[in-house]
Amino acid sequence: MTNARFILASSSPRRLTLLADIGVTPDKVVPADLDESPRFQEKPRELAARLSLEKLHAVALREAGAFILAADTVVGVGRRILPKAETSGDVRDCLLLMSGRRHHVYTGIALQTPQGKTLHRVSDSTVVFRRLSSDDIEAYIQSGEGIGKAGGYAIQGRAGALIRSISGSYSGIVGLPLFDVAQMLRGAGWGR
Repeated sequence: MTNARFILASSSPRRLTLLADIGVTPDKVVPADLDESPRFQEKPRELAARLSLEKLHAVALREAGAFILAADTVVGVGRRILPKAETSGDVRDCLLLMSGRRHHVYTGIALQTPQGKTLHRVSDSTVVFRRLSSDDIEAYIQSGEGIGKAGGYAIQGRAGALIRSISGSYSGIVGLPLFDVAQMLRGAGWGR
């Protein structure tokens, strides 16, 4: 199995960096171009699971005989799915909602082996923001870090100073739960 190619089905530079942290370098990066809109009454965990599998299957149609890894991260407050922030207003709305509250970061990961077997997990991490002042929120918005991020923040940046506690996988909050990925790869025979 060591000769099988490894494909990352994601365009996220953070996921590439995280994989490199555990010594994994994809042979190829093939982003899946999907509509990531939630379905009617879909819960955050369900969305993360569905999108990771859909991304995997979309890339698997083009890349046979390889290990393919896909992931998707969704931030949820209760049953509510927070958007990937596209504007300063989105970042503000997300931070106001999460201020002083707990939220969940779900990262669905899906791995297909060269033989076509699919392995799948969802990492669930809990993040608690301290109560944020309007100055805290405006300063974070001005940093620009929240644009393009699920839930309007990046834990690996300035938002780290706003977070009181986390429970779960730090790397999962960034975008790829490395413990789970390493276990899945090992179990699937990658790198042997």
